[in-house]
Amino acid sequence: MIKNNNLKNNISNTNFDVNLEYYKIFYHVAKNGGITAAAKELSMSQPAVSQQISGLEKQLGVSLFKRSGRGIALTSEGSLLYKYVEKGYEEILQGEKRLSQLLHLEAGEVRVGASDMTLRFFLLPYLEKFHQLYPGIKVTVTNGPTPETLKYLEDDRIDFGVVSSPFPEYINKENITYIDVREIQDCFVAGRSFIQYKNHMIDLQELENLPLITLEGQTSSGRYVTEFLKKNNITIHPEFELATSDMIVQFAERSLGVGMVVRDFAKEDLDNGKLFELRFKQRIPPRHLRLVTDTKRPQSLASAKLLELIKAKD
Repeated sequence: MIKNNNLKNNISNTNFDVNLEYYKIFYHVAKNGGITAAAKELSMSQPAVSQQISGLEKQLGVSLFKRSGRGIALTSEGSLLYKYVEKGYEEILQGEKRLSQLLHLEAGEVRVGASDMTLRFFLLPYLEKFHQLYPGIKVTVTNGPTPETLKYLEDDRIDFGVVSSPFPEYINKENITYIDVREIQDCFVAGRSFIQYKNHMIDLQELENLPLITLEGQTSSGRYVTEFLKKNNITIHPEFELATSDMIVQFAERSLGVGMVVRDFAKEDLDNGKLFELRFKQRIPPRHLRLVTDTKRPQSLASAKLLELIKAKD
């Protein structure tokens, strides 16, 4: 055994290409306070454990344990080394545990981008089922309209998004892949003050004479319908521009104007007769909700499992 050595001087001349298995054995011997207990925990023979400790001491050029009739104890140099090995090895164990949780979908995170519409009328039931299956996985939903969601995807702030078609022309689509998951229909709805239009086929041109209620800002819905009307030489000038589709429905209920919404938002009021849908001689073409991913970035196990659940549609 080496006695009265200078740990700093010895180790400074040591080749640090030490077998990490040595440190594992050292950790268990020091933690258990003996060769026998460590050998049992590691399912190894006592001579094999002793050999590994001797190998580590030889490579470091320092004695790590004091041997006595009552067993072994760490030397001062061994205690110093153990403080660092303990932290490192237990971090490794924690990392292995965390990785195991991820592999078994007991932990992890999924980052989803969705608008109010896509979340409410498509995504929410899948998130509910996913949470029931994998309660340990955190799901973060970033709310935003289609252009913002696509930007979040490009910036790696979300794993995937659910948006409405069509994509804005200025969006870089090079790495975006998508599948259409549900059809949606834009429409115009009205209340009792506009009852003269109910059950009648009218020209789209009539919209220029009606007080319209639309969403404020650059939304995919507003842009799509406006472009469709422009192709038919119709320009609209909204009476109200509101923050949400739910507010449009409420304004339409009170006959403050004719609301332009995706039909899902007004379905309950259409079914109970509080609102009716204007019927036009030329139908507004339907759109789709799209599941979008970035081909440049691989999906985590958790996000891949949620995508699989959504695509199955069972």
